[in-house]
Amino acid sequence: MLSGMNKNTWLLCLLLAACAAPPTKPPLAVVPPAPIAPPAVIPPATVTPPAVVPPAAPFAASKWDMLPDWQTLDLVPSWPAFLQSCRALKNKQNWQMPCARSEQVGASDNNALRAFYEEWFSPYQVVNPDGSTQGMITGYYEPKLNGSRTRNARFRYPLYAVPDDLLTIDLGDAYPQLKDIRMRGRLQGKRVVPYYSRADIDSGTSSFKGRELFWVDNAIELFFLQIQGSGRIELPDGSTVKVGYAEQNGYPYVSIGKKLVEAGELKLEEASMQGIHNWAEKNPDKLPALLAQNPSYVFFRESANGLSAPLGALGVPLTNEYSLAVDARTVPLGAPVFLSTTYPNDNAPLNRLMLAQDTGGAIRGAVRADFFWGFGENAAAQAGKMKQQGRMWVLFPKGSEPVQN
Repeated sequence: MLSGMNKNTWLLCLLLAACAAPPTKPPLAVVPPAPIAPPAVIPPATVTPPAVVPPAAPFAASKWDMLPDWQTLDLVPSWPAFLQSCRALKNKQNWQMPCARSEQVGASDNNALRAFYEEWFSPYQVVNPDGSTQGMITGYYEPKLNGSRTRNARFRYPLYAVPDDLLTIDLGDAYPQLKDIRMRGRLQGKRVVPYYSRADIDSGTSSFKGRELFWVDNAIELFFLQIQGSGRIELPDGSTVKVGYAEQNGYPYVSIGKKLVEAGELKLEEASMQGIHNWAEKNPDKLPALLAQNPSYVFFRESANGLSAPLGALGVPLTNEYSLAVDARTVPLGAPVFLSTTYPNDNAPLNRLMLAQDTGGAIRGAVRADFFWGFGENAAAQAGKMKQQGRMWVLFPKGSEPVQN
């Protein structure tokens, strides 16, 4: 881009410079000078704008031997998760044959499973827009909270169902470029305005009266439940009910761990789930203001207790340590994803075939994923401290590989 003059002025200056006559000198002798060839007309120099490097395509064709430990990896534990994906995808055109063939594969035969994937799928490495192949891999789990269906002095933090005035707006039919965007809002007169933020909701806005599913006894654990997206509530009589994600208020997720680090309340290495929980226990008066810095808010539904695990965004139960939450704008839900990362707070390799079966408000980006650890104290400990670098390969059914530039 040229600055300081408009395009027409610039072109006029160049034309005048090119057409101006060169200066002449008087002859040195009476003898007429030898004829001088007219000067070459040099065209004006062209200004080449800086090259614009397009973003890298999100996938690069790969080979099986580029997947770390592929030839020795134990694929048997991931097979149940693959079959769950087939429950949701078996009627899609390019999934019909692989899913039908999967019913004939020996579930405990590692060599047969490897041959199955190599026959029916093609590996493509996930690439970030800047061309890099590394990204952040975090963890999540299914928490358990203490709660009640009625409020009392102990149980005073509400778990809300979807409010009646929450609008979900899908503009994909009218604007195809917005097909992956769902807007949330509410009516104010004849206008659609942003929905209530977390601070608004926690202040007790009247829209939420009567929408309480449960009341729990710990504000920071309720916050973590919203981040995880599903969990269990243990009631005073000892029974347990399950809850799962139903909707969200439309605001982007903001990390309160990052806010604590920026405020000097925690060191970077302390900003794990456990570190935030400990800070909250010591600073109950500061907690509401901290939570309000994340305007995103999740609403729940009560889930069937017979479910083996929480339902992910794919609509099938998650598989402990083999289901992955991804950004579905890049990684297709249901697809096998080969993950190469390390164990939480460790350099030990964690190479595993996972299934993309969930999404999350904080999972944004190409090489970005959330590792589902399951339910229980160990799962909570692993998920809370997992913040590793990793690489990802998506296995596409043959015939549905991404188009390469």
